[in-house]
Amino acid sequence: MPARTGNPRLRAVSALVLMGLGWAAGSHPVLYGQEEPLTLQALFASPAYFGDRFGPAEWLDGSRYTTLEPSRTVRGGMDIVAFEAATGVGEVLVPASELIPKGSWAPLAVEGYSWSEDGTKLLIFTNTRRVWRTNTRGDYWVLDRSAGVLTQMGPEFPEATLMFAKFSPEGTRVGYVQGNNIYVQDLSTGAITPLTADGSRTTINGTFDWVYEEEFSLQDGFRWSPDGNRIAYWQLDATGIRDFLLINNTDSFYSFTVPIQYPKAGTVNSAARIGVVPASGGETTWMKLKGDPRNNYPARMEWAASSEEVVIQYLNRLQNRLGLLLGDAATGGISPVLTEVDDAWLDVVNDLVWLDGGEGFTWVSERDGWRRAYRVSRDGGEIEPLTPAEADVQRVVQVDEAGGWLYYMASPDDPKATYLYRAPLEGAPDRATRITPEELSGTHQYQMAPGGGWAIHTSSTFDDPTTIDLVNLPRHRSIRTLVANDRLKERVRGVRSTPIEFFRVEIGEGVELDGWMMKPADFDSALSYPVLVHVYGEPAGQTVRDSWGGGRMLWHHYLTQQGYVVVSMDPRGTPAPRGRHWRKVVYGEIGTHAAHDVAMGTKTLLARHDFL
Repeated sequence: MPARTGNPRLRAVSALVLMGLGWAAGSHPVLYGQEEPLTLQALFASPAYFGDRFGPAEWLDGSRYTTLEPSRTVRGGMDIVAFEAATGVGEVLVPASELIPKGSWAPLAVEGYSWSEDGTKLLIFTNTRRVWRTNTRGDYWVLDRSAGVLTQMGPEFPEATLMFAKFSPEGTRVGYVQGNNIYVQDLSTGAITPLTADGSRTTINGTFDWVYEEEFSLQDGFRWSPDGNRIAYWQLDATGIRDFLLINNTDSFYSFTVPIQYPKAGTVNSAARIGVVPASGGETTWMKLKGDPRNNYPARMEWAASSEEVVIQYLNRLQNRLGLLLGDAATGGISPVLTEVDDAWLDVVNDLVWLDGGEGFTWVSERDGWRRAYRVSRDGGEIEPLTPAEADVQRVVQVDEAGGWLYYMASPDDPKATYLYRAPLEGAPDRATRITPEELSGTHQYQMAPGGGWAIHTSSTFDDPTTIDLVNLPRHRSIRTLVANDRLKERVRGVRSTPIEFFRVEIGEGVELDGWMMKPADFDSALSYPVLVHVYGEPAGQTVRDSWGGGRMLWHHYLTQQGYVVVSMDPRGTPAPRGRHWRKVVYGEIGTHAAHDVAMGTKTLLARHDFL
């Protein structure tokens, strides 16, 4: 690596930086006059740059939300408090004192919660454990607010082994998964009814193996019917999946292996099927899906706006053909609705929302080369675009049928940003409008209240930490700040650096890459700097986003303080809102386009800037 001309400090520290070593006490270099040097210790072994947290928050209705607040009466406890959006007036709905189990002195540590539809009962998720990537296993408790009674779900099961508990629609029962079986517990009697009994390491009911979680983001594998009389669920048969041995070198004096069922490319997959079982127990009716269940994937399933049918998204193994199917809950009969095909791959649709009492639904498709939202009739015969042509929908936020609007995230003119838009549900794409004010840049997220009148709004830019405020829509009027992150922002402002520079670089054949560049605070264009290129690429994420980068961004600042220029570019194949061709050109060529594009982008930057 070339040394930076005229900067002897770089030669002294670059080897240490690249080996990832910290400094001995009292030996770190002075970093460009900061009050507190940005050190590896501060970045990775202390909470110095942690941001403030908010939530988890849930909207109770169109004008009130609940969140967790430190208790004023129970040390270490958290109250669940309801706030009026318009006034900010709070009311403690569930004090921490009501979350203390009998025989205990400490309240439950609330890691997740949900309300029954009538708001009289609260389901608490606590004492959680990690399964694969996230904490989806733990203990569940139900608080009956009127009776003041706190009841543990599945008390006879081992600690922290329940998954995905949820109220029945009428709120008198709770369904959950334990040991790869599905159970329903009656809240008035405590009686537990097993709906499946064959759960094992290879027969998986109501949840998924590693592949379905990794490839389809599926974890929770059962659904209550709207009338509460049935439960639809996935069952996986993992027989024949060979074990991959992970080596654990850290949890004991001697290392040991952990076997994980893992199908390598080209080997046999788990067979998946979908069934419907009475919520009171009984025989399962299996959906009559066609094709080899080890080479086709029921990748999404929900009730189809009634308690008589389920809607299934069914992918072939190549994932270039997606069938939307209706399944009869009583007979298992299948009726096709529509089929999507692609020369590359197809993404499952997470934005199917039923309209007109089940006569139609929203759908997202790249059928014309852009990811657009559509309105589709129940039989698939009518398909009408809702969002503009040549612009990608990044995510559907809410469908406000009463108000006649589809709210969605998009950024037609700037792939590194995300803004809120809305379009009429009646089908007038040219009337789509941006709701996020034009003067606001960066990345925005919205947790909208039912009806779309209020939203918890999260925003940030590359070098400005997250702010959360409550906004009144559609005017986007900020009512009050929920998280200011002033302490973190002040600390970040103390990290002396030059402003981030976003750029586009041409690499030939009409291809332009988005990128960013970070320079040392004492940058001098007459000098020569080594450049480090931060690389990811491919369909799973962008590196060039105008959003707060947290610890990774600060790590890059740390490198600039050692005399480096840091650059990142998004090659073709990243999930940027730049059209289907941009994202899917990598089909069958994972790695080749990313390596080529970043290499060519780097060569172009080196030719353009003498200081690199």
